Amino acid sequence: MICEEKVKRWYFVCYDQLNHEIFPWSKFKREETGLIFIESKLKGSSKNYHKQKLAFLLSNMRHFASESEDLGHPIRYYYTDSNYFDTLEKITQELGQINLVEPAERSMRIEIEPLIKSGQLLIKDHSGWLTKREWFLESVGREPPFRMDKFYRKVRNETGFLMEDGKPIGGKFSFDSENRLPWKGDPLTQEDLIFEIDEIDVKVMQLVNQHFSSHPGSCDLSKVPTTSSQHITALEWAKKNLENFGPYEDAMSTKSRYLFHSKLAISVNLHRLSPQQVIDAAVSMNAPLNSIEGFFRQLIWREYVKHIHDITDGFRTLDCYDIKTDQPNYLNQNNPLPPAYWGVKTGLNCLDNVTNSVLDEGWTHHIPRLMILSNFASLLDINPRELTTWFHEAFIDAYDWVVEPNVLGMGTYSLGPVMMTKPYVSGTPYINKMSDYCESCKFNPKKNCKVSSLYWAFLERHKDAFTDNIRMAMPLRNLEKRNDERKLEDSRTYQEIINKLLDGKLIEVN
Repeated sequence: MICEEKVKRWYFVCYDQLNHEIFPWSKFKREETGLIFIESKLKGSSKNYHKQKLAFLLSNMRHFASESEDLGHPIRYYYTDSNYFDTLEKITQELGQINLVEPAERSMRIEIEPLIKSGQLLIKDHSGWLTKREWFLESVGREPPFRMDKFYRKVRNETGFLMEDGKPIGGKFSFDSENRLPWKGDPLTQEDLIFEIDEIDVKVMQLVNQHFSSHPGSCDLSKVPTTSSQHITALEWAKKNLENFGPYEDAMSTKSRYLFHSKLAISVNLHRLSPQQVIDAAVSMNAPLNSIEGFFRQLIWREYVKHIHDITDGFRTLDCYDIKTDQPNYLNQNNPLPPAYWGVKTGLNCLDNVTNSVLDEGWTHHIPRLMILSNFASLLDINPRELTTWFHEAFIDAYDWVVEPNVLGMGTYSLGPVMMTKPYVSGTPYINKMSDYCESCKFNPKKNCKVSSLYWAFLERHKDAFTDNIRMAMPLRNLEKRNDERKLEDSRTYQEIINKLLDGKLIEVN
């Protein structure tokens, strides 16, 4: 235990600020800067969090505290059944004013706000972001509609990233149109990383299994990095994926969950790796332009949604937000979340495969999240807040500032045109084109797959909401060409599937 006599300042370190270099405590003498960590059982029980998520976060926090002590920081590590507010208030009564880097999560900011107003906590700027708030306000503004393209161009111009003489290298800002190839098994993917488990990992897994035994999933910390060196290993693994990331960014496969995705969001959202560190690593690779640009754009999207979430107070300042139900619900979708999302089999191979990945390790890449999990929820009129809560609980990289915009604003159309010009919904052809899910499904994509019927039924139910939407004009024209008999069959299919899924029953071939 390092002596506290030399401590001149204390910092409370939030669970997602686990970085030794970018935050204020790294700017002072380590032995004069004490760090405070809090494990709150109440926080872990506040949602039905996946066991892997709890284990990943707790193990990383414990490892970071140990690493910080090795660097010379005096450490105070608190275990509590209570909340952060009560625990911090008691600590300030002993230590006086405590410093705190502004929390990324709204929920944490709201909880500790009284301690900030009273002066017991002193807020410091968060230096773990790539972009400035003024860039967002100057390019996008405070009021919707919010559009990524304006912000992205602003960031490129301000940073000079992939720019030359004020113009984008390659002649355009985005190469997204080139990044839509399905993956047929070639080029080969890397083997998944397996990390060595240490004593801290073992104790954390035992704790999670004992105290959160009723939570979904299982925990296996050999699948994720928990030490600083392991996060660097994960970064090196991701760098090798970058060459093929671009072309196959939108692909999905039963043969590889990762394909050429980096899985670095789990590290960056905890700040075990800083965004700048990841960008610098990507630039160091001699990867194709469309891969580097696509990778950079994903990191900027992350910051874009953070700005939106912050300036709208988690969308609560928007007209479309219903305070009584604590959600936006533009299409008035209110079906409960089916047990399929927690692993009950449906008979639809695409949905079953993706939910199995989530239950297994709390992760899948962003296209199955968008075009399978969110797509099915939209087509089935699942309540958007229930879906968002599920994403928050089930994914190890999900925090309120990133999961709410991604699900409420993009994955579903619950915000209406605030973030998206149209809903991200699709039928069978897209899934069949971009994945191999259909190959091992009992439903034939060209004969009796039910997903396209769900798509047409969705359009029929919500067509009035899209009447003035230019981007929905063609789908609505195609909808008009379907005769009444086919529309009736679409409706029956929707009702049959939602009823069976809510009952936890398999969908059978008729």
